[in-house]
Amino acid sequence: MSEDVALRTQDTNEPVPHEPVIQPKKGRTDWAGEVRGIFWLILAVLGFHTFIAKPFYIPSESMLPGLLVGDQLVVSKFPYGWSFVSPTFHLLPFIKGRLLGHLPERGDVVIVTPPGTETDYIKRLIGLPGDRLEVRDGTVILNGVPVKRGPLHYVDIPNYGGVQLPAPERATCDLGDDALRTAPDGKTVCHVPVITETLPNGRHYDTVELGPSIGDNYKEVTIPAGHVFLMGDNRDRSADSRFSLAEQGLGGPVPWEYLGGRAEFITFSKTGLGSWNPLTWGQSFRGGRAGTSLHAERSQ
Repeated sequence: MSEDVALRTQDTNEPVPHEPVIQPKKGRTDWAGEVRGIFWLILAVLGFHTFIAKPFYIPSESMLPGLLVGDQLVVSKFPYGWSFVSPTFHLLPFIKGRLLGHLPERGDVVIVTPPGTETDYIKRLIGLPGDRLEVRDGTVILNGVPVKRGPLHYVDIPNYGGVQLPAPERATCDLGDDALRTAPDGKTVCHVPVITETLPNGRHYDTVELGPSIGDNYKEVTIPAGHVFLMGDNRDRSADSRFSLAEQGLGGPVPWEYLGGRAEFITFSKTGLGSWNPLTWGQSFRGGRAGTSLHAERSQ
């Protein structure tokens, strides 16, 4: 009987009945879930920036020749432990001490938030607790011994990929009227006078020497316990521990609680040129900067 019905259905070309398709109803957006997801994402990012590492931008020439305006860095948060300035936003009041704290090493490049401000500075650590530190005619004297300085020499730093800048933008090489020069290949460079400085632990780095300046002499101080002395590598153009807070400096030796982390390496470097026009994008970045370590080398 069932075969006969099937044959008659095929002979008459009658359509075989199908089950009706039920379309699923569209669910409403779970806005509460979306908000929770965004909240946890933001919390994870802030937590990473607070406890592990965060990016940092170089806005000035105070750390020439090693750091250029526009360099983007990675700053690690854990090498010295954590303090009240460790969170991304400086909202906490002063809290003495550091969690799992470790003193930096001489020559480290560190992030510091000067007392009474919310601005992060980047400087090099020169003096540790208990050190007697003096600056005399531009030479740092640690515990009665002058820090070793090499001979004056010059380095040419490419200025924005060789683009000739108009006068208002020459602050990127604000080292004197003749510092901005045109190299033989036609590219613009910053002609920087440099002296290599070597600390007692053997770590060395280049400092800019522009001649006599107000920061070349600093009376001897004994760095108190729990404090460090910081200086910029561009010694004649750096507001650091040699200058008061009123002078936008660090006000002498800085309590180590104000250290926010250690600079590790450069991720990329922006020139400040370029625009939304894709043809100008090649001018927006400096080549050869990515991956540059910011750890001072040690003499053998």
